[in-house]
Amino acid sequence: MGADDFVNEYLLLGLAFDRLEEGFVDAYTGDPALRRKVENAPAPDPRDLSHIARRLRDELRGAGLSDERTRFLDVHLRALDCSARKFAGEEIGFVDEVEAYFDVRIAPGDEDTYRDAHRRLDALLPGPGSLTERMQAHRKSEVIPADRLADCVEAFSGALREKVRAVYPLPDTERVEYEVVGDKPWSGFNYYLGDYRSRVAINSDLEQTMAHLPRLIAHEAYPGHHTEHCRKEAGLVAAGQAEQTLFLVNTPQCLMAEGLADLALEAIVGPGWGKWAQEIYADLGLRFDGELAEELAEASEQLLPVRQDAALLLHDRRRSHDDVVEFLQRWSLSSPERARQSLRFLSSPLWRAYISTYVEGYRLLGGWLGQVPVGAERAERFRRLLDEPLVPSSLR
Repeated sequence: MGADDFVNEYLLLGLAFDRLEEGFVDAYTGDPALRRKVENAPAPDPRDLSHIARRLRDELRGAGLSDERTRFLDVHLRALDCSARKFAGEEIGFVDEVEAYFDVRIAPGDEDTYRDAHRRLDALLPGPGSLTERMQAHRKSEVIPADRLADCVEAFSGALREKVRAVYPLPDTERVEYEVVGDKPWSGFNYYLGDYRSRVAINSDLEQTMAHLPRLIAHEAYPGHHTEHCRKEAGLVAAGQAEQTLFLVNTPQCLMAEGLADLALEAIVGPGWGKWAQEIYADLGLRFDGELAEELAEASEQLLPVRQDAALLLHDRRRSHDDVVEFLQRWSLSSPERARQSLRFLSSPLWRAYISTYVEGYRLLGGWLGQVPVGAERAERFRRLLDEPLVPSSLR
């Protein structure tokens, strides 16, 4: 089988998963004839998809692809085999499931680290009441008025786009449209439409805060998901790597993409992003303490693994929903409503393992970027994340 035929079989296999669970295909910008072929075929048996994934993995070394493309397809076929077996009802341990999907082995976090984060946050937010109450009051004080959200989104999108285009050129035709939606398990979502266009949905069920919004726009658009999709379409896809036209949930692509996107604000603005955001809000007539926001974000980074620990409690140790909500409230200092929203994400059949993409993606990619100094070398490493078909084991 030639390289093009092999990649077409991979694309047909990946597209077939959307017939089992709508939303499994996060984005597809390739040959529409392949998608029509899958849509017009009978619904697949997940056991057949597992067999196909294993067969393709066995044939991969003889497909005539470069080492880089071979490594990429190998870990993605392993992930699809695991998903197919899960859809077929096979019992797979949660830690093994996460490893097969995301090319990373997870373990519980350290509660001493969480206690240290609480001490740091306590010092940053002095006053009466428990730390949880003070954190929630602070978040409340930073909520963007609903009638100002669109202006804020537009301001940060424009400012970040300008910064990104100066360092990581984008096609002149690239565009992001924003919409507000409700009843979703996430705070924001990028729908990449192809031809350098994205639609970014922002969840109205979660109040958007001034500290979070710049990070959300950087994550979903500039220089996060939208920027990565555009540059891979202009580079890898244009060079004939058709496997990059398909973006699938529960694959190593996701860990790389979410880690990149969670590091996006620091990558493009750098230390001092709080003051930078404060000036933009001031132009909009909104007061924001950027320095405090940056210090709080730095301390809160230590709490990032809490949600992965909650997933381990739920799926690995089979603890009750109430236990998990209590755990989330205790360590992430969240309100009951926000803890329940997190539980909804962790309980979703499609998204239950996905929290590891943020925790392990941030840890792995952040560590890799941190091996070189801030400046030209760090910018070059971030460019590689945007442009190359890297997988977690590439960085390790």
